[in-house]
Amino acid sequence: MASSTDAPAVIVANRGAITACVILAVIMQALDTTIANVALPFIQGSVSASADQINWVLTSYIVAAAIMTPPSGFLAAKFGRKRVLLTAIAGFVFASVLCGLAQSLNQIVAFRLLQGLFGAALVPLSQGILLDIYTVEERGSAMALFGVSVMVGPVLGPVIGGWLTDNISWRWVFYINVPIGALAFAGIVIFVNETRRDALAKLDWFGFGMMSLFIGALQLFLDRGEQLDWFSSGEILIEAIVCAAAFYLLVVHTLTADKPFVNPKLFLDQNFAVSMIFIFVIGITYLASLALMTPYLQTLMGYPVITAGIVMGPRGLGTMLCMFLIGRLIGKVDTRILLSAGLGLTAWAMYDMTAWTPDVSQWTIVSVGFVQGAGLGFLFVPLTTMAFSTLPPQMRGDGTGLYNLSRNIGSSVGISLVTALITENVQSNHESIAAYVTPFNHAFNNPAVQQHLNPLTEAGRAALDSTITLQATIIAYMDDFKLLMLLSLAAMPLVLLLKKPQAAPALDHSAVVD
Repeated sequence: MASSTDAPAVIVANRGAITACVILAVIMQALDTTIANVALPFIQGSVSASADQINWVLTSYIVAAAIMTPPSGFLAAKFGRKRVLLTAIAGFVFASVLCGLAQSLNQIVAFRLLQGLFGAALVPLSQGILLDIYTVEERGSAMALFGVSVMVGPVLGPVIGGWLTDNISWRWVFYINVPIGALAFAGIVIFVNETRRDALAKLDWFGFGMMSLFIGALQLFLDRGEQLDWFSSGEILIEAIVCAAAFYLLVVHTLTADKPFVNPKLFLDQNFAVSMIFIFVIGITYLASLALMTPYLQTLMGYPVITAGIVMGPRGLGTMLCMFLIGRLIGKVDTRILLSAGLGLTAWAMYDMTAWTPDVSQWTIVSVGFVQGAGLGFLFVPLTTMAFSTLPPQMRGDGTGLYNLSRNIGSSVGISLVTALITENVQSNHESIAAYVTPFNHAFNNPAVQQHLNPLTEAGRAALDSTITLQATIIAYMDDFKLLMLLSLAAMPLVLLLKKPQAAPALDHSAVVD
């Protein structure tokens, strides 16, 4: 990577335009992480998908992005960063249009996979451009702006997605990428210079293949396990075996190859290894809770899609504000204290949500969401500071890819996990509650109950079953929120394993969004 002092004068002169263009590309990619959330119930109806199947629309995108993020550096070195970035933007926009045109679940999941594959390179390559055009002294501010642009997606996603779905169609949550992508593409063509290509650059294809196979098989196992009754299904057994075998081969290859896809020396750094576990847990708790909130607000509480988007928006606002605050506190306050505060805020928010019912007020949803978002703001930058504080500079390139891979896998695993638990717990809770529907339950002697929930009439039985299902679903959501709370609390002891860095590295903020 060229230093900023070696940058041609034309690049420095157009620095503002270049910054705006790459930030647009990043916002476009970040927006699609959450913009589809509030539209899921509408997409579900359009493509005739079940509640657990529709979450593939979220997880397929995250998994594809996770797989393609690590090799983005190789592609840029081999073919030129500008060329790869333009290809990524064009491919991302094209895949977005295909998502909007999709007529079946298989189509939209396939196109979301394609979207994730192209979108994976947008964040790290855009970040690399910013690092090249700013001086060492200016990079901290540039990376802070870059970090905020990544968080704009989760803030604007639910609000914009809700408005588009309510006023036009759910398909426009994907079509909106066309004008944004066109502006970013044109700006990069005009203002960004191409980097030198390295014809000798090589990729460990076996390691990359095994990692991709492991992630893909793991996601299929988690997504389809509940639907196919787990290990009683031959398909699930095959996916579990493939996942385990690919992981084993990846580990063996990593430890024995001369230049493996995953550098094993990274795990010898205690801060980095602990942070990998940390960011995995954060990935689970943040996006999994977002995936839970959409059906909770729209299905259980009956919120219009635009209202659901608005009440979810302050979560991202809390993250943005706290990221600005933490940027000023790092170096003045022990990073481990900030991490503990972040986990505490997240756990408290989840604890409050374990008592929610469909009668919860909008103010409670907004305030608790803001607190949870604030917890994330306390976690991201400090955790990245610790992760890369003791890692040698020459290993940070490999480290950022692996670090963000762990976050993406955590996100996809979290969404699949909470969705499967919702399905399973609704059935279990329904059975437990229904056990009390007997002739000996004196509650049925109440005239008001007999009028509406009489188990001796067909209409009464239907109303009774609907009421039991609603209560079973509410309890299932409570159980999921409790699990996410316990995961946040379980991560707290990891703070004790982190070593205090001697000095805060200059570019720690950059890895947050690599």
